[in-house]
Amino acid sequence: MPTRSAKPALPVKQLGAHVALPASPDAAELERVPNPHADTHYVARFTAPEFTSLCPVTGQPDFAHLVIDYVPGPWLVESKSLKLYLGSFRNHGAFHEDCTVAIGKRLAALLEPHFLRIGGYWYPRGGIPIDVFWQTGELPKGVWLPDQGVAPYRGRG
Repeated sequence: MPTRSAKPALPVKQLGAHVALPASPDAAELERVPNPHADTHYVARFTAPEFTSLCPVTGQPDFAHLVIDYVPGPWLVESKSLKLYLGSFRNHGAFHEDCTVAIGKRLAALLEPHFLRIGGYWYPRGGIPIDVFWQTGELPKGVWLPDQGVAPYRGRG
């Protein structure tokens, strides 16, 4: 009977383990794994339709729909660590622009992608929705990058 060789252990600590939600984004550990298709340009997308942070002035909750698109280089983000990182913003006070751009910059520094963009579609507070967009790198030629699929806020109109 043929024997199966064990898969090599991934360099991650959180996957498959019980991990409490980090107390803050700074305390969260984002993890990466090797990209098995590093020789191929493709888009990976993460969508967080229930992102939450706190207003740094009032302490009231702010809600956003985040869409993260990236063309991986040597690394992929490990999705459980990303979920925990994004969840760590629930008790973190920061403006919409700060949250969105900080997430993009941290992922770009960790992953060294060919291209990364983040769209933060924030729900209205005080009657004004704020949408924040950040990107780094150039989209490689021939890569299909779909629309992020989030309609601009229209209220009841």
